[in-house]
Amino acid sequence: MSRLRLAFLTLITMLAFAANSLLCREALAAGHIDASSFTLVRIVSGALVLSMLLLIQFRRYTLGGSWLAAAALFGYAAAFSFAYVSLSAGTGALLLFGAVQTTMIGYGLWRGERLSHLQISGAIAASTGLIWLMLPGVEAPPLLGALIMITAGICWGVYSLLGRNAREPSVATAGNFLRATPFAVILFLLMRDSQPVTNLGLAYAAASGALASGLGYALWYAVLPALPASRAATIQLSVPILAALGGVLFLGETITLRFSLASIAVLGGIALFIMSKPRA
Repeated sequence: MSRLRLAFLTLITMLAFAANSLLCREALAAGHIDASSFTLVRIVSGALVLSMLLLIQFRRYTLGGSWLAAAALFGYAAAFSFAYVSLSAGTGALLLFGAVQTTMIGYGLWRGERLSHLQISGAIAASTGLIWLMLPGVEAPPLLGALIMITAGICWGVYSLLGRNAREPSVATAGNFLRATPFAVILFLLMRDSQPVTNLGLAYAAASGALASGLGYALWYAVLPALPASRAATIQLSVPILAALGGVLFLGETITLRFSLASIAVLGGIALFIMSKPRA
């Protein structure tokens, strides 16, 4: 794969990941759909697209993944939807990404990984940025929404840890989306409210599942082998920034001083952690 093609596909992938935040926020904030319906349509459409891609690639379908990973995937998708009822696109993406990385760092520490001084500094900076973002104040995001999004990030961190050794990530992802569908149906039956679902809301949810999630993950797994691990992790730092910019350009949101400073602390701290070598 040429460098130009690799850069282009990587950019498209990051835009797809950021688009999830924009699609969900717009659909829910504008009242086009409720959170449980959005979650169901997103998971079902993602499962359909990923399954079709597998059939095209392998001319057969093998159910990959696991029920545990599917439960983590569902937890992420459901919490993601309910959090965006009250959060802006950029704030939600920053909280999500920070929680994902914090979960994975915490797991490494629990497993006995030793950190360098720079890694410790990065982890402290990122954690401080998240905490400061949530402290009470005029520019603080709604606490309940922030806590729900952090829960989404923890679930995605667990999902990433469960799937990091998968031999065929695309097969595992398709299987996990399919296994997560019954959970989404149950959530829909329990939490569905009287809010009408518009065609536009369904379109947003389907685009989130089929394009931003399904095709986005497929593209990511296609470019991942060509990227060094540290570079792949660092590139993902762009997602909250892209989501925030998209929120300004397409949703009329504003970037506050608190969000800007918290982003520098969180993303800078994570970048420092990723680029630093652990102690021998």
